[in-house]
Amino acid sequence: MVAEIICVGTELLLGDILNSNAQFLGQQLAQLGIPHYYQTVVGDNPERLKKVIAIASERAQLLIFTGGLGPTPDDLTVETIADFFQVPLRERPEIIEDITQKFNQRGRVMSASNRKQALIPEGAEILTNLTGTAPGIIWKPRGDQLTILTFPGVPAELYQMWRDVAIPYLKNNGWCQGIIHSRTLKFWGIAESTLAEKVAPFLDLKNPTVAPYANHGEVKLRISARADSQEIAQQLIIPVETQLREIAGLDCYGADDETLASVVGRLLQHHQETLSVAESCTGGGLGQMLTEIPGSSEYFLGGVIAYDNGVKVSVLGVNSDDLDQQGAVSAIVAQQMALGVKTLLKTTWGLSITGIAGPGGGTATKPVGLVYIGLASPNGQVESLECRFGQTRGRDWIRRVSASTALDLLRRRLME
Repeated sequence: MVAEIICVGTELLLGDILNSNAQFLGQQLAQLGIPHYYQTVVGDNPERLKKVIAIASERAQLLIFTGGLGPTPDDLTVETIADFFQVPLRERPEIIEDITQKFNQRGRVMSASNRKQALIPEGAEILTNLTGTAPGIIWKPRGDQLTILTFPGVPAELYQMWRDVAIPYLKNNGWCQGIIHSRTLKFWGIAESTLAEKVAPFLDLKNPTVAPYANHGEVKLRISARADSQEIAQQLIIPVETQLREIAGLDCYGADDETLASVVGRLLQHHQETLSVAESCTGGGLGQMLTEIPGSSEYFLGGVIAYDNGVKVSVLGVNSDDLDQQGAVSAIVAQQMALGVKTLLKTTWGLSITGIAGPGGGTATKPVGLVYIGLASPNGQVESLECRFGQTRGRDWIRRVSASTALDLLRRRLME
């Protein structure tokens, strides 16, 4: 039995809204052991939606719809589904009562347009929405051959309805045959192609499977195992993960929800050491990554955003002659910034970034994407790392990758 996800909404097609619902449902189906091979996004158009239903209903036995359940004229999901299967809509008084109560709780009066949300196909069950006004449906228009679930497009409402109603329904009706459990290893400082070559034999495994992918400079290996329980799946994954970590060495920095910032924080706490940062081109992005981690105040003391050269000199103690001769984007300035902030804030480590994030400011010798990272260590040693990130991916990408590369440099030194 196979599922298919159908997301309805012109705003999704236009890119105005990130389709996080499809990601959530894909992950949830994997955890339940329900295979799905297709996801479709379709605009608020009845004829195109019918074409999608026609195709999906022939290749899947569980259709999961999100979006198009609201009270406005372009919310057409339920009535289009009913029309496709040639089943009339019936107004359900219990839905009217529920919507009315929700409006009363908010001190408002239900509008006439909301009555539309109480129309569901004859024979369908109500998929309760505890927070919003749009209920979903559970419907078998072709008996046991096809099951339809509909959810609102609001992510918080979908998540609650899925966990409270959909999961119990699917489990009680024999949809969940084992589970698919995944573990994602994360890598920094190695190209996806290079890592794929190193672990090539693992990419042919059948259970668990290993798949590489990359995003924002980070490379990942997803290890997925199908089994009767999460515990058994984890046992299948463990030996594969161990071997992959051995092959990758320090290039593997963590797994699943770990980030470079969280790993660096854990290492600093383990060594009972502290960190301060000095940033130029990243404009506080490095400090933001660090402070997003709960408890980071225990090891991250603060930072200096030194865009102007005068701030580099007066606050961080950068040598003005070196600035004049080498420029702000140079190894020597990065080193002095790192040492300066370490001294100023009296921390164990000092980390700095200076570079050209663009879109302007580059030259033939110092192009956009040239970044220097400085690191001052507890023993007084100072080093720098030159990075050339290029200019094709834009300013925000350069800033984000620069901050991550700085954290990775510190992580590697903390693990030596």
